[in-house]
Formats: sequence, structure tokens, C-alpha cells
Amino acid sequence: MLNDSVLDLIGNTPMVDVSVLSPNPRVRLVAKLENQNPFGSVKDRIAKSMIEAAEKDGTLLPGQRILEPSSGNTGIALAAIAQIKGYPITILMPTSVSIERRQMLQIFGADIVLTPGEEGSNGAVRRAQEMSEAHPEWCFLYQYANNANPQAHYENTGPEIWRDCPEITHFVAGLGTSGTLMGTGKFLKEKNPNIKLIAIEPPLGERVEGLRNLEDGYIPPVFENWHGFELLDRKRVVRPRESIEWTRRLVAETGIFAGLSSGASLAGAVKVAQDLEEGVVVFVVCDGGWKYLSTGAYTDDLDAAEAAAEKIIYF
Repeated sequence: MLNDSVLDLIGNTPMVDVSVLSPNPRVRLVAKLENQNPFGSVKDRIAKSMIEAAEKDGTLLPGQRILEPSSGNTGIALAAIAQIKGYPITILMPTSVSIERRQMLQIFGADIVLTPGEEGSNGAVRRAQEMSEAHPEWCFLYQYANNANPQAHYENTGPEIWRDCPEITHFVAGLGTSGTLMGTGKFLKEKNPNIKLIAIEPPLGERVEGLRNLEDGYIPPVFENWHGFELLDRKRVVRPRESIEWTRRLVAETGIFAGLSSGASLAGAVKVAQDLEEGVVVFVVCDGGWKYLSTGAYTDDLDAAEAAAEKIIYF
């Protein structure tokens, strides 16, 4: 199939059975491979959706600068699309991200503003909000509150999963901006109200970056606007070490080389499978592992990798 643009390759990602990792022979595990998007992650979907929505409603005009806080994947996708479409872009990110993600932003022509690593993603968000107020002429897309974020998953990710795996009984994804969970979950529940929606979050005070605990003081507006507390069936806590262990098992036993937030989702899916009599649990492989090779997450001693996970943002 010949496509007109690389942007046409966003979405329609494959799904693969990874039940070899299931702790329960009566429960299938199925991975949605969002790492197969052209810019490498599930965030390709929302970057395209947010830019196109802003163009349509006049928020984003030709040549206007885009502003966005991102610990990596959304920023990379936005920068790539902005470069294709001719928009200058400024991305704010913590100093604690992996070097590969900074390099990708540079490759796609983004201006990078670094914020203190110890403040994490929330620090980048606060700084972006300040810059947006100081520069009202810029287009601040703000993925945490942008309806085009969950809408992209409601219109595409959810229908794809339903098309390819209609026997799904549980959907598991990390809780970050909450767009994937809200949009996909809302669509799936409209198709089958019995499908359970499970959010993966880190323990309060611990870091599985790219994921957030709703008790850490910030609830994304997307989560509230899409009635997340009513939509979610439950949350499962995944610790940093579990994320690393299951990321390593994912590549060793299935050949899927993914980022650590994918390992967190898999760890959560395994916990769900342990509690079921039978079912089909779908989880999201958010991005690929190549952006994290410098961190030692795949090759270092497990204790050292776990210690590094407290300092490095992996999503």
C-alpha cells in the first residue's frame, strides 16, 4: 500500500498474542504494539490529533510556534509533525530524561527548554504554563487538558482493538495524561459494558515515570473531563523493579523490545490475569526500548537498574 505521507502511517498498529507470559493458562495476554507508530510511540496518535484539531479551529495558524511540556514521547511526535508541517516548536522537558530523547528532539528541529530533573514532569508542566502566559501568541496544546488527546483514542485505538480482538475482557494501560485509558476505555465500554478498564500507577512517592499516582497532587483535566473515576473499574500498583523485570521478560520471551512503561503495563496485566478464572487481557506497548539503551535498564544488574529508575524518566 502506497501512502501519501508518513502521517498516514500513524495508527492501525498490530496486536500480538503474548500468552506465553500469562500466569494463568485460561487467560490470554494480548499486546497492542504502539511502538510501531512512525515516530515510535502511542503519543504519535495524540500529537497528530492535537495539531490537526488546532489547525481546524484556528488555534494554530501557519508559522505559529507550538509550546508543550513533555518527558519525551509526545514531544518527539509533536516535533516530527511540526517539522513536516513547518511549525517552530518549543518543548520543555526535565533534565532527567534519557539522552536519546533529547537527541530525537534535536533531530526533529525542536527548541528544548530543560527544567529541574527533581521536579519531574510536573515541573515541566508548570514552566510551560508560565511561558504560555508570557507568550499568548504561541499555541499551547497542553496534552493533559486537550480533548483531542482522548478523542484520538476514542476514534482510533479503541475501534482498532475492537476490530482485531473483539473477545477482549480487560483493557490495561498506564495512567499518565490518562488519554489512552479514557478514550480507548470509553469506546470499548460502549461496545461491551462488561469490559473492565484497569489503570496502572506507581506507588505514591515512587517513580515509574510516564505513569502517575492520582494522589500525588495532580489529576489531569482529561481524566476529570472524561469522568475517569466513573469509567475506571480499578487501579493496580506496579513498582519500578516490577516494570524492569517484566520489560526484560517481554523482550527475552516474546522478542518485543519495549520501554519500561510497557513493562509496567504488562506487570499490571499479569496481576489482573492472576485474579481471573478466564479472559482476554489487552495491554499497551507504549514505545520501543531503543530510546533507553543508555540507561542500562536492559543490561545492568537489576539492583543498579532499579536505582537508576528513580532518577531517569522513562516515558
